[in-house]
Formats: sequence, C-alpha cells, structure tokens
Amino acid sequence: MRIETSQHTGSASAAILSKRQLNRALLERQMLLQRSRVSVLEAIEQLVAIQAQAPNPPYFALWSRLEGFRHEQLSNLMNERRVVRIALMRSTIHMVSARDCLEMRPLLAEVSEKGLRSAFGKKLAELDLDAIIAAGRALVEERPRTFNELGKVLGEQWPDAEQAALSAIIRTHIPLVQVPPRGIWGSSGPAAHTSAEAWLSEPLAAAPSLDKLLLRYLAAFGPATIKDMQVWSGLSKLRDTVESLLPKLRTFSDENGNELFDLPNAPLPPADTIAPPRFLSEFDNMLLSYANRSRIMDEKHKPQIFTINGIIRSTFLVDGFVRGTWKIEQTSKSAALLIQPFESLSAADREALAQEGARLLTFAAHSASTQDIHFIESQSVNE
Repeated sequence: MRIETSQHTGSASAAILSKRQLNRALLERQMLLQRSRVSVLEAIEQLVAIQAQAPNPPYFALWSRLEGFRHEQLSNLMNERRVVRIALMRSTIHMVSARDCLEMRPLLAEVSEKGLRSAFGKKLAELDLDAIIAAGRALVEERPRTFNELGKVLGEQWPDAEQAALSAIIRTHIPLVQVPPRGIWGSSGPAAHTSAEAWLSEPLAAAPSLDKLLLRYLAAFGPATIKDMQVWSGLSKLRDTVESLLPKLRTFSDENGNELFDLPNAPLPPADTIAPPRFLSEFDNMLLSYANRSRIMDEKHKPQIFTINGIIRSTFLVDGFVRGTWKIEQTSKSAALLIQPFESLSAADREALAQEGARLLTFAAHSASTQDIHFIESQSVNE
C-alpha cells in the first residue's frame, strides 16, 4: 500500500470534524458508500484483516463491500493458502492475507502473551515453557490439531499442568492458523490448527513495522485517536510511536476536543454524502475498532448488540449509522431475513432495507425455494 505523506499541521490549528464527517470517512474507507470492484484479496488487505470469530461473517462483510462478491472467491483463497484465519488484533481470530499474517503476527504477539499471563498467572512460572512450546510445535506441524487435542496430548507429558493452560501456551507462542474446511462456506469442521510457518512455507517477518501497521489502520479507520488505535490492536503505549509519525500525518479534533490523526490524502467525504442501507456481519470490524464508537453507533444500543456471552450481533446501517440488528433463519427449503430496528423507521428506509435485504437473502440462501423478509417490532433499550 502506498502511503502519501506531508507535514504535521499541529493540533492547535486542527479543524474540528463532526460525527457525521467521521461517519462518512469511515464508510468511504470501508467500501460501504458504494461497493468496490477491487479483488477480494485487495479488499482484505485494505481492511487490514476481517474479524472472523465465526466462520461465515467474513463472507457477509465482503458481500456488503464488494461488487458481485461470490462465496467461492474467498473459499478459494483459503484453500490456496493465500488467506488464513489466525489470532491477531485483540488476540481474536481474523481473516488476513498470507503476507499480512507473516508481518502482523509478530507485532501483535504481546497481546496474546498478556492474555495468557492474565488467565494463568503464576502457574506459568512452574512450567518449562520452552519444552512445552517445542513439543506443541512438533504436534501441530505433524498434523493440524484442535486445542482440546493439544491439551490432552501435552497433558500426558505434563500431567500436573492444566490442559487448557498447555493449549493456551501453544496458541500464544506459536502463530497458529485454522486450516480448511474451517471457514469454508457450506462446509463444516473443527477449528484445527497448524503453524503459520508450516502452512505458508515461509517464516514470520524478521523486522515487522509497527509504523506501517498504524498507518494502514488510519487508511481503513481514520481519522482516529491514539486510544482508538490501542483498542483496535490490543496494544498499549502507542503514543511515542504515533508522535514519531507526526511528520507523515495531519491532525483534526472531534466535537469533544479529542485529537485525531489521519493520513494526508485519505478521503473525507462531505457530511451530507448519501449513505445507502448496508447489512453488517456479526463481529464487524467497525464496531470493534474504536474507543469511541459514536461515529457508527449510539452507545445506548450497545446492550442490544454486544451480548454477555461475547457475541456481537449482525447490524444494519441506515444513513450510515447502526439502527438495528438482523439475522437469517433458514431451513432446507426456506429462508427468512428478520430485521429488528431499535426505533421506528420511515417507510422509505424500510423499503430501501427490504430491497437490500432481498439481495442479501439471494446471496446467503440462493437455493431456498421461498425467501421472506420480516420487520420485527422495535427493541427496548433496557432488554
């Protein structure tokens, strides 16, 4: 990706960007103002990976962003090992290009290491980590294995250790990719893992660039604060890195006076740019990439989107902002799209959503003999 640069203008004279301006900038960079014609691989890299905690959400994420996207375009990339599923930002599973996997995983390793220490603490000091890691690498490179299997096999050699801790050590210290058929549309399979090095036949990057990663974040999600960058990545103490990048950045302020950083030539569409209705997947990146999500959703709706068991529901956008949730209920012969607004929608918005929803149903359930769309009564914020 080519990054244009220019001189930092200084926060004292920074222009103020409204919530709607930030919203339109985000939608443009996320290919949601109009569908893009870039390749699937280019789109994944432009988005700096796609959240992929469940197998199917990346397909919906790409369908909403790309013109004429087909399931097999992503499935083929996975089978060809040009795209992989691996824990990256926030130590959660993402769909990422092979080359970005090798570059990004070393930069984000400390996020997983922090999580491991938090979960198992002093118990780690009692274990021979180097020996466990070496044994785990041999096991996953012998053949892909599930975490449950890893824990059991390693537990035979370290019977006094928790099996969950043993598998977590391998997940943390070895870059594990989930191999197909996991993540292939229409297929199913357990989350079995091998090392990225073995799967891609290449080593991890020896000198990965955190500067480059943050610039790519801004290209996909900016303008953004340092705290936003930290929430997105899971990394902490990024201020020094961002300050070193100031000659390559321009700055703004949001309506609350927070300093925003951006690339000099990144798009900033007018606040009144028309934003068509869009259906976002579960765990969509845009809901997880900011400390302050007001540019895309009202915080009062968070309990209806972020569940207590860690699910982030599929949502839809009207005029660029999250206005409700959706799901598809499907049998062997029928499919129904259930659209549940948070508040009442105008007749025009309902019609536009229904038209986009019909296209969504065709994509998700083209073989269903009957396809229906149902609007559900508005949810209560206190549910």
